Amino acid sequence: MTIFSGGRRRAALALALSGVLALTVAACGDDGSGAGGDKGAEGSGKGKITFWDNNGGVRTDIWKEIIADFEKAHPDIDVEYVGVASKEVQSKYDTAIQGGGLPDVGGVGAAMLAGIAAQNALEPLDERIEASSLKGKLNKSMVESVRSAGGQGELFTVPTSASNGVLYYRTDLFKAAGLAEPSTWSKFYEAADKLTQKDKNRFGYTIRGGAGSIAQALDAMYGQSGIKQFWNGDRTTVNDPKNVAALQKYAGLFKKNTPAADVNNDFTKMVAQWDSGEIGMLNHNLGSYQDHVKALGTQKFRGIPNPTLDDGTRVQVSNPVDGLGLFSSSKNKAAAWKFIEFAASHESNSKWNRSAGAIPANTEAAKDPWIQETETTRLAADVLFSGKATIVELPYYLPDWNTISKADNEAEFQKVLLGRSTAEQFLDALAEQLNTAQAEWKQQNK
Repeated sequence: MTIFSGGRRRAALALALSGVLALTVAACGDDGSGAGGDKGAEGSGKGKITFWDNNGGVRTDIWKEIIADFEKAHPDIDVEYVGVASKEVQSKYDTAIQGGGLPDVGGVGAAMLAGIAAQNALEPLDERIEASSLKGKLNKSMVESVRSAGGQGELFTVPTSASNGVLYYRTDLFKAAGLAEPSTWSKFYEAADKLTQKDKNRFGYTIRGGAGSIAQALDAMYGQSGIKQFWNGDRTTVNDPKNVAALQKYAGLFKKNTPAADVNNDFTKMVAQWDSGEIGMLNHNLGSYQDHVKALGTQKFRGIPNPTLDDGTRVQVSNPVDGLGLFSSSKNKAAAWKFIEFAASHESNSKWNRSAGAIPANTEAAKDPWIQETETTRLAADVLFSGKATIVELPYYLPDWNTISKADNEAEFQKVLLGRSTAEQFLDALAEQLNTAQAEWKQQNK
């Protein structure tokens, strides 16, 4: 598949919006029902459907358990599970949209939602939800988050979970060093310095320098600058001088308080490194909580909301709400919808989120006792829904967002870590891309 960047990709998406395919690529196989733009059919409500898990490997076991429950309740429907690694899922969807092979149902996070919806690949779901057992049982803020992320005012996924940012820290190492909980950015940097002993291969922090690095860097940046909006009029605030200073300080941790290997770390490597080594702190989301429990037990670490400023001000960027989409090309939408409705129901949604340590979208599941018993999830939910934080909403509605925040700039952020570029140069270039994408989106949506 051709990877678009800058104007070429925006031009292709504009053509997709007008129903013209700008590029033909090979289909990715017969794992699904068709290509983007296909009208599909409601079908009989029975038979075989295909489901793509957008975090295959990490969540395979729990999805197979839910599928087994579903097939027991619906013996006339067979669900074929296809696990797709999170770092590959966008390219696989894009390839299938152009060449065929889309699933009936797929996991679609808010960060990639607009780009897929812009190609007419997803079925609007408002009417189906209204007529289903899910009516009134989905968290309103998550619903509005995915509605906004779709960029067209319609609901293109059923939200299933929120997994906002967490600072995990080793309580045993902090206690031995006489350090206070890293609840503020000042205490965070103090701990990063004090826990680092390079001669003993001990480091205060592990930074994400590989795949997925941009969102984590933005979270750290806005958290320290205290800037509360992503846009100032039609111009992004990413390159505000306060954000530049914050990113420069954060990137300065690399090799000073982190392992040198961090420059290539995606979340899998970063989490494994923290779980097995003697590193003091890790920023990730709720999704890795259970991995830490398996590796460290519950006595050697805590997961707390990201640090505040010294005056208690808490600013966090929005983490993409995950959800399940019904693909327009499905030839058996009735059966596919039954699976989505089942997966988002109280029991299944609670089971999935308990396994992941995430916040359920189903409001009944969100009241289940395990959430209060799981401190990290409880604290994250409290911050997210109690008004104790300002959430800077990232522009997931931009069809270019996922490409800008991943393929186009992850290598550029590595240059900052390695000292080959400055935070100012990086953020000025990022701002230019974002301002252009915002202007084009507004023009298309007049």
